[in-house]
Amino acid sequence: MTAATLPSRHIQLMDVTLRDGEQTQGVSFSPAEKVNIAKALLQLLKVDRIEVASARVSKGEKEAVANINQWAQEHGLGDRIEVLGFVDHKKSVDWIVATEGQVINLLTKGSEKHCREQLGKSLDQHIAEILQTVEYAKEKGLAVNAYLEDWSNGYGDSRDYVYSMMDQLKDCGIQHFMLPDTLGVMSPEEVFESLSDMCTRYPQQQFDFHPHNDYGLATANVMAAVRAGVSSVHCTVNCLGERAGNASLQEISVVLRDKMAMDISVDESYLVHLSNMVETFSGKRVPANSPIVGADVFTQTAGIHADGDQKGGLYETKLSPERFARTRSYALGKMSGKASLAKNLEALGLSLSEENQQKVLARIVKLGDSKELITVEDLPFIIAEVLESKSYHHIKLLNCSVTSGLDLESTVSIRVDIDGDIQQASGAGNGGFDAFIYAINKVMASKNYALPTLLDYEVRIPKGGHTNALTECVITWDCGEQEFKTRGVHSNQVFAAILATLRIINLQLHERDNSDSVLSILGNR
Repeated sequence: MTAATLPSRHIQLMDVTLRDGEQTQGVSFSPAEKVNIAKALLQLLKVDRIEVASARVSKGEKEAVANINQWAQEHGLGDRIEVLGFVDHKKSVDWIVATEGQVINLLTKGSEKHCREQLGKSLDQHIAEILQTVEYAKEKGLAVNAYLEDWSNGYGDSRDYVYSMMDQLKDCGIQHFMLPDTLGVMSPEEVFESLSDMCTRYPQQQFDFHPHNDYGLATANVMAAVRAGVSSVHCTVNCLGERAGNASLQEISVVLRDKMAMDISVDESYLVHLSNMVETFSGKRVPANSPIVGADVFTQTAGIHADGDQKGGLYETKLSPERFARTRSYALGKMSGKASLAKNLEALGLSLSEENQQKVLARIVKLGDSKELITVEDLPFIIAEVLESKSYHHIKLLNCSVTSGLDLESTVSIRVDIDGDIQQASGAGNGGFDAFIYAINKVMASKNYALPTLLDYEVRIPKGGHTNALTECVITWDCGEQEFKTRGVHSNQVFAAILATLRIINLQLHERDNSDSVLSILGNR
């Protein structure tokens, strides 16, 4: 039976971002951040369950879990909060009970090697301690699930060990047996064969599959696990987790729905929102080509693709950006064609004559050929330049001197031309760009203009670039109703940022000072 012909059923998603995801190198969520992520996962994204911490880790962890549990119980979600606990009789159970938790995920040894070499115990000794901890947890009112740690290697090395473990635990009141591919060593074929065996041998048990992505197979392995019959799969936002991470929540939620016709609870319109939140709190950037949530994944680069979309949506798929509260864009560069330009003009509400479109397109291709990154925000500037419009040159930097020293404030002296009015100013600050901002604000105050708030500041050079490489600075500004990005390129990082700043000033001065903006002027040409 293929994935496409499987009967549809509900598959639970358990997000482990706040526990396993926090084992990512360099990631540590504060109690407040944990609470906010937990709320968003359950209330907005609507995942079925979340694992939020390991018991007995720290005082801060205990505070975070208690706050999450308090909120969850107020909203009738207390049984969906789970905490990893250990085979330590009362210690983990008491820790979880003290936080008003309702579920313990008991970490047991799913491989004979782990049991023998890490614990120094026989299976019978380990089982006795598990049963003791389970019984105590049930006495304290906790629901109990159990991880069979390193199950994938344990099953491969000694199925008899795994079978014996399951035979002795299957009737003790454990609700979910969670089978981890702890080191991410399995292929989809291995996942399907082993989990089919487990589900067939123990049909009364609920099995979860907990994948890791060391071979880049986590999403494919989840599909194989579901095909084998598991009822729940584990995942993290942005594929966080040890080493190569866990399975991506974004990927598996869409794949299970689109490719396997499974019923899942996730509200996919919030996938990007959760990704951005976790990216901010974790400090781990999401690659631009990351499926579903990456900055570039709904951008068409080739002109032939834009042409096909314009003529009949030929390059659109079921994986549409609108599902995820996103929009499709068409990149501008050396591979652009008329349709790419037309799509971007349409987005800006512009129209150009055929002749002017050809001029603008030629300029875009030339810029792209020199590896210039061109954004839709750059388009009005390119149009103005090509059509010899001076509308976007209200302010010109005539001279600029930047001085910096170790343990000294940086200073800047500038001379600018603002619509023919030559002005000078100086400034000091924590770095050359900060000093420039101080100086330019002094100049622009005389024009009743203040720079918008800076939201993000990115600096990069080409991959493998040398010390003499061009520097690209992209600044995101808060312009009230919308965010706007401007870009500057220069061999000096400070001057790249200065050029990006001058662009936003020119744009806003034009919008303020001209009753007929360049957009409307160009639209009539």
